[in-house]
Amino acid sequence: MFEQLGFETLTAPQAALWFALILGCAFGALAQITRLCFRRMIDGEDRRQAAGIWLMALATATLGTQAATLMGWIDFAGHRFMVTNLPVVAIVVGGFAFGAGMILTRGCVSRLTVLSASGNLRALLVLVVFAIVAHATLKGVLSGLHTSLKAITMELAPALPGTPLLLAALIAGAALVFAWRSGLGAGMLGLAALLGLLVPLGWVGTGYILFDDFDPIALQSLSFTAPVTETLFWVVASTAIAPGFGVGLMGGTVLGAGSAALLRGQFAWSSFDSPRQTARYLAGAGLMGFGAVLAGGCTVGAGLSGVPTLSFAAILALTAIALGGALMRFLLAVVPFEYGSKAPNTSVQPAT
Repeated sequence: MFEQLGFETLTAPQAALWFALILGCAFGALAQITRLCFRRMIDGEDRRQAAGIWLMALATATLGTQAATLMGWIDFAGHRFMVTNLPVVAIVVGGFAFGAGMILTRGCVSRLTVLSASGNLRALLVLVVFAIVAHATLKGVLSGLHTSLKAITMELAPALPGTPLLLAALIAGAALVFAWRSGLGAGMLGLAALLGLLVPLGWVGTGYILFDDFDPIALQSLSFTAPVTETLFWVVASTAIAPGFGVGLMGGTVLGAGSAALLRGQFAWSSFDSPRQTARYLAGAGLMGFGAVLAGGCTVGAGLSGVPTLSFAAILALTAIALGGALMRFLLAVVPFEYGSKAPNTSVQPAT
């Protein structure tokens, strides 16, 4: 469809960069206002409300994605979510590692991106370490372990069995019921619903509107694992690497979240309280970077964008992330990893 839009100065990849920038701005602003975070569902003080936000977004993402598929605008055949030789061990190990890491850093990758734009230097350092470890897992010193775990596969159906629209209705219906009973107001649930609709917008934008036979781009939507690493290496080698969808998405998210934080009076600089706290966040960043590559995505890439495709791999990854987070929460309750020193600076709160 891209050639019918009449662009004369933009290629499809260049248009995808601008599209991702707009998509990221909307996501960043909405995520900052709603405080979207999968980690809060497991380890937050307001778990019920956090679950309401996330599940409302999942409901609209699922219905929108499957509606776009029914219309023939997008097709996930051949997409990485729809593999038949499923690397079960890698997904489970990666999911557990990512889930444990997000508890240690008190935020998943998308939430930490939003927090970075709000002045949180802890979150910014975690993102940098996350990107380095993720790239090392994919192509560096940890790639051998990554390859070995990915080689252990199981022959499974790529998607959930059954009628896609019926499955989507069941998933969305259950999510809507829980969201409605979470105690959140209609306004906040409405914003969460809008956030969820960004997922099918991303799929349709890259898979239909910007589709070009002569200059194809990847079918993709909201995700943060690949975009964080792409952005880091574009920053350090911009003369050799052209910015793509991932760079636009990260830039837009930071711009949208930062603008929302400033307008709402929520921008505030914050950093680490102690070496002990720094060690905890660095350990969590490493676990998330390693785990995200093995699992095939984060709570947004494999979760909010992946589950609506009805992919078995995405659902398995999100389940493993949740279980890994719950296990780390239990371990920290048994053997607490203190945030600060013996006399912590109580004026600066941990990232949430």
